[in-house]
Amino acid sequence: MGGERCGVLVTRPVAQAAGLVEALRTAGLEPIPFPAMEILPPRDWEAADRALHRLAHFDRVLFISANAVAGAFGRLAHLQIPFPAGLPTAAIGRATARALARHGLTGVLTPEGGHDSEALLRHPLFEPPLEGQEILIVRGEGGKELLARTLTERGARITYAEVYRRERPTTDPTPLLERWERGEVQVVTATSGEILRNLATLLGERGRPLLRRTPLVVISPSMVQLARRMGVTAPVVQAAGPDDGSVVEATLNLCRKSPPTPPVP
Repeated sequence: MGGERCGVLVTRPVAQAAGLVEALRTAGLEPIPFPAMEILPPRDWEAADRALHRLAHFDRVLFISANAVAGAFGRLAHLQIPFPAGLPTAAIGRATARALARHGLTGVLTPEGGHDSEALLRHPLFEPPLEGQEILIVRGEGGKELLARTLTERGARITYAEVYRRERPTTDPTPLLERWERGEVQVVTATSGEILRNLATLLGERGRPLLRRTPLVVISPSMVQLARRMGVTAPVVQAAGPDDGSVVEATLNLCRKSPPTPPVP
């Protein structure tokens, strides 16, 4: 792309965007933050509090995301409940495992060969039979049901602790759209289907054509399919993983190969 700095739209929630923004900048790219998701506390803590008060009674606990770690440990501190020593703990994704490590948890199970529920379900620790096992899943409101459904089929009893919720922001997109129309956004990054759908909604009728013709970095095959269903005609590249390094590597490759998005006349 010549000597120009490649403008990269970063759509992660504010708390998760800082590392990616810094990594993009270090790689010589121009990060453009525009969060397409907000992470907020649940409206009602009652069910989560019941589960957290029983934490020591579970056979194992699964954390779905770094947001789940932050929400749970923040609430445990509020309730003055210590995390039980020796409680078998699993994390989906390296970022989740790192978040647990910051709270002093070692020996956390993180599945090899994947960063999703399917990878965790392939681990021998979660193979059937699981009769009599009580498993706590710590997640956000309205998360996917595959993990709980499969573990239930294998004989486990599942309890949820929903410790955060995801919302679409109400940000005015006009300043971003003006930059985009000047050709300053060359690549869009999106690390969940919900973020991508939120972005399309936030951009409105004025911005959706820009999204459809701008190269896109995503993190899963299902997101590639979603982008195509949404009408994206530009290149869509799947990063090797959701971590900052993988997203930056995929973005760099797109920036090198893709011509700049032309300005809107």
